[in-house]
Amino acid sequence: MPVEIRLSAAEVARVRLAVSPLAETVFGVRAALGAGGHEVHQPWVREAQPVLAAEPELPLLRTLLGGCLPSFLFPVPGERLPAFGTELADLRETDPAFVTAECAALGARAGRLPEPAALLERVAGALARCHSRLVAPHWGRMRAVLEADLTRRAVTLADCGVEGLLAQLHRDVVWREGELVVHGRRRAGAVCTIEAGGHGLVLMPSAFGWPDVVVDHSPRTAASIRYPASGVGLLWEEPRPTSAGLAAVLGRTRAALLAELGEPLSTPDLAARLGVTASAVSQHLGALRGAGLVTTRRTGRSAVHLRTRTGTALTGGAAGPAGPADGRP
Repeated sequence: MPVEIRLSAAEVARVRLAVSPLAETVFGVRAALGAGGHEVHQPWVREAQPVLAAEPELPLLRTLLGGCLPSFLFPVPGERLPAFGTELADLRETDPAFVTAECAALGARAGRLPEPAALLERVAGALARCHSRLVAPHWGRMRAVLEADLTRRAVTLADCGVEGLLAQLHRDVVWREGELVVHGRRRAGAVCTIEAGGHGLVLMPSAFGWPDVVVDHSPRTAASIRYPASGVGLLWEEPRPTSAGLAAVLGRTRAALLAELGEPLSTPDLAARLGVTASAVSQHLGALRGAGLVTTRRTGRSAVHLRTRTGTALTGGAAGPAGPADGRP
């Protein structure tokens, strides 16, 4: 169903960017339950499913995440990169009346849910355990991808303004004067209209929500759009290292490349950062790929590169771009 988000001039001035660890946990659990997600996440899903099977609140999670997702699971972050615990506290403090209304919208599924206070406490506890066991071990890489996307969007905002930012967000998102239209996958049906209520709009890149655009239909504060983050296809790729490749990973330039690749970067980006030629970067990346330390995803003539988990472990587990303090030679 197409969604229209109406924004006044004042609300356009309040457009901002953020990352939500809680939303990534919700989307991740949903993918592990087989209720959503994309095949790009299958390597993670295969690891997560046996762990999730032991979760005591699994029936409750299945009920809440088995169809349309209730809005109370997605409090809008008040800052660019909130702590997971901060978002969880916001979830626990949701108005019980709002929870009741959202549960009623779930239809027959709502008949199996406890009363609001107990529901919030149980689901918060379950999501805390799921985050700790399933998401936190990978959060360094995920955060690097999500923050790299934020950086790109911030540059677009600086170069092209809010209109340019919204125009480049996703092919399903269209900006018209004072109105943002998210088409969705189904073109037929009535249009859902959302008022931002004077609170503005928060744009959030998502890894586990990829490749869909997700709109909060019942915003309590700011309206929000969760859009597919770029570079997600690199997250779970894990080439097998070879002894010959590992032996090649020696020297200042290759170590510097590994340090930089805590976020997805192109060959020209790496060449500019390291002060070497693009051809030299390509040669070193070939050796790093052979060692299973770097993975590359190509789209047409362009390509982006990212450290694998093995490469991250070799650099000491740095989650983002490394500097001199990280020991880069």
